[in-house]
Amino acid sequence: MQARRSIRSFVLRAGRTTPAQQRALEELWPVYGIENSDAPLDLDAIFGRRAPRCLEIGFGAGECIGALAAANPGTDYLGVEVHRAGVGRLLLHAAAARLANLRVICRDVVEVFAHNLADESLDEVLIFFPDPWHKSRHIKRRLIDAAFVTTLADKLRVGGTLRLATDWAPYAEQMLAACSGEARLESLSEDGGYVPRPQLRPPTRFERRGERLGHRVFDLAYRKQDAGAAARRLTESALR
Repeated sequence: MQARRSIRSFVLRAGRTTPAQQRALEELWPVYGIENSDAPLDLDAIFGRRAPRCLEIGFGAGECIGALAAANPGTDYLGVEVHRAGVGRLLLHAAAARLANLRVICRDVVEVFAHNLADESLDEVLIFFPDPWHKSRHIKRRLIDAAFVTTLADKLRVGGTLRLATDWAPYAEQMLAACSGEARLESLSEDGGYVPRPQLRPPTRFERRGERLGHRVFDLAYRKQDAGAAARRLTESALR
């Protein structure tokens, strides 16, 4: 397990929660929410079954994870988000769609990884349009770096998938370098670069905003290899 980061990748903004979202946080949280603690989570007990598990980090307004949970009832979805307005919106959607395969944590994902989720407990991790922190003095706040990618690889099961997307080209390059540097992650791109936009990802407001600004969207996808395959990859890389 990597050491916890002292610099957060987000800034909490207060005062943007609507009355409906606030009611959802009060009334629906006991159904869908997971209280913060430093104890490991028993996901089988939380979801009442053993099934493939997908984590979305920073789900924003919940468009993606909500749509995926509705379309794939055989998979359990866990969303982590720090902004209460987005959590409230997802809770409203979950209740309207009667989703039984969705749970939500309102906490820094670095803390969730450090305390709550066991290694090799996830089949898929989604990180779509994290804050790019585009100013030079803020680059240190970006979530995706080499240390965090190592932790992501720890949490994925062998054969599990990591998917990322951003509309900020310098951040895309940073993501590509960090993921390519993790021997356990094999790119799903033939040339080791970016992949076509996956059909599973519905357009989010962040993506639509980027398109209006003329930004290109960069998608990346990786599969976790077993230890033997990772060792061979390192050897082949050293011989080149």
